[in-house]
Amino acid sequence: MFYRPEDGHPFPHNPFNAIVTPRPIGWISTRGTDGTDNLAPYSFFNAVAYVPPQVMFASTSAKPDRDGTKDSVANIRDTGVFCVNIVEAAMKDAMNLTSGSWPREVDEFAHARIAKAACQTIACARVAAAPANLECRLTQIVHLPGEANFAVFGEVTGIHLRDDCLVDGRFDVTRFQPLARMGYRDYAVIREVFELKRPGE
Repeated sequence: MFYRPEDGHPFPHNPFNAIVTPRPIGWISTRGTDGTDNLAPYSFFNAVAYVPPQVMFASTSAKPDRDGTKDSVANIRDTGVFCVNIVEAAMKDAMNLTSGSWPREVDEFAHARIAKAACQTIACARVAAAPANLECRLTQIVHLPGEANFAVFGEVTGIHLRDDCLVDGRFDVTRFQPLARMGYRDYAVIREVFELKRPGE
């Protein structure tokens, strides 16, 4: 089977998202210039550098009230900061509720009954109970090919780790079981890990 994406595909649903999986979920919190907090999940998300630590996420759709993008990107464009909240399996329903296309004045923390806490290095709220939070300052927003495709890059300026996820000096993901995005409407949970050493180690 071969097809060119520019020609479309012969399937009931686009298989692209199901090919590049599993994808970590960046639960991005931002604050508007009016003080309204926003929280939304993005599965085009990853860490991209160690020193200094940097992350990115991409937004690929738009809302009519946000000038060609969504609340998260619009808020970051205005304020220059955002927080990445790591999603554990136990918070899947709350995360899913925040994925709705709510009006810009809706605080998704309140809407999904998620406790918030203040960030330390930026003026932004974070998910208080998340296994980890990455406070970020914007480094650049890249407009990718496509009408509403924006990649947002940020430098991590503060890291919160939940104490119960630290085991023998390591951040143990099996303690909270990260939620990962698959294709279609599918998700996966990381419950098991294994170690591989690189050649020469």
